[in-house]
Amino acid sequence: MPHPGAGPSDASSHAASEAASGGAEAARRAVEAVWRIDSARIVGALARYTGDFELAEDVAQEALAEALVGWARDGTPANPVGWLLATGRRRAIDAFRRRSARDERYAQLAGRLTEGATSSGAVDPPALTDDLPWDPDRMEDDVLALIFIACHPVLSPEARVALTLRAVGGLTSEEIARAFLVPVPTVQARITRAKKTIAAARVPFELPPAEERRERLGGVLSVLYVIFTEGSTATSGDALLRPDLAYEAIRLARMLAALLPDEPEVHGLLALFELTAARFPARTGPGGEAVLLEHQDRRLWDRSAIRRGLAALGRASAAGRGLGPYGLQAAIAACHAVAPSVAETDWDRIVLLYESLGRVAPSPVVELNRAVAVAMGHGPQAALDLVDDLVVSGRLAGSHLLPGVRGELLTRLGRTTEARTELELAARLCTNAQERAVLLRKAAALPRDDA
Repeated sequence: MPHPGAGPSDASSHAASEAASGGAEAARRAVEAVWRIDSARIVGALARYTGDFELAEDVAQEALAEALVGWARDGTPANPVGWLLATGRRRAIDAFRRRSARDERYAQLAGRLTEGATSSGAVDPPALTDDLPWDPDRMEDDVLALIFIACHPVLSPEARVALTLRAVGGLTSEEIARAFLVPVPTVQARITRAKKTIAAARVPFELPPAEERRERLGGVLSVLYVIFTEGSTATSGDALLRPDLAYEAIRLARMLAALLPDEPEVHGLLALFELTAARFPARTGPGGEAVLLEHQDRRLWDRSAIRRGLAALGRASAAGRGLGPYGLQAAIAACHAVAPSVAETDWDRIVLLYESLGRVAPSPVVELNRAVAVAMGHGPQAALDLVDDLVVSGRLAGSHLLPGVRGELLTRLGRTTEARTELELAARLCTNAQERAVLLRKAAALPRDDA
């Protein structure tokens, strides 16, 4: 409020300043909301309009910057998406005109223009009409094309993740950097390189042909899987979960499932995400500490997410092609989701599902998880034999997962000295503070002499 000694003009100036500040905050919230919901459609429409993915992303960002000023001054428009599209289109036209003028100058300097010619051949954007680049019949194709471009195989895995979160998810570079615990300039460099790589490779803004689409779908799903996995168990840092990142992956998976309703693995991936995220409320304690599965209060599990996950798994199964890698993982998550307790979990079914997963998508992590299921269903010694085979193979060298599981199995067998050594090794290798704390607590709880 104004100072008691201020005059009328001071008070009115203060009120105007407060109003302007409130308008700016309202504009910021509106811009953020529209962008988070409709960024993929906006960038996709502009990319189709310009035929230039990098330009579309750039002019969309320029439109956002202009909205922060214009909406604070004039209020949020009745059609904010249309406003952003119109502004982005104008910025794109300006960019094309600048390029055309530059090309003309270069052509004249080089003496390439024939006598009487008025253009160097630079082509204007495909449509310079007053119509907005927003075709309701093309929106789904625009978004799907954007997803496939952001996950294009010409890009590195890190670049695919960053570009997907930026272009499709609408996250800022700062949000992406915070989620993956990397410097903001690193994320910005990845995004810039990704856009330049796409331009250099002349990747067209269009859906790949149907036969190629299915081949490349695995790459798209793997990007979403990486994003969700980092959100559900952070690789490093002080927090076990990064829910915002996991829920963004769920949102993108839902979008993809709506765009590709006949692809069972898309539904399998969505089912896996929903069923895994359902346990988030019980996976950490009041101080953020990790709570292991056997100690989780299952009353805290999100039953709505479980129902959504089971429904998505049903859609994946209904296709009749057999479950793929993500569907099988979702089926394993479903076993946990419907079990009243750890003891009442169908561990035999989980073992069989992991064996199927190992045939479809073999990996040492799958084998390690199968060993854990074997331990729960058939005892620690049978599982330890499987884990020791992994140790000999060296396929999980440097990972904290292998000594962590081995330490747990040795504990159950009463070999506490060996168990402590394994758990302490796992703690040294683990880069997540909450997981490390669990391992150290387990090691500290063991008696000093073997029983």
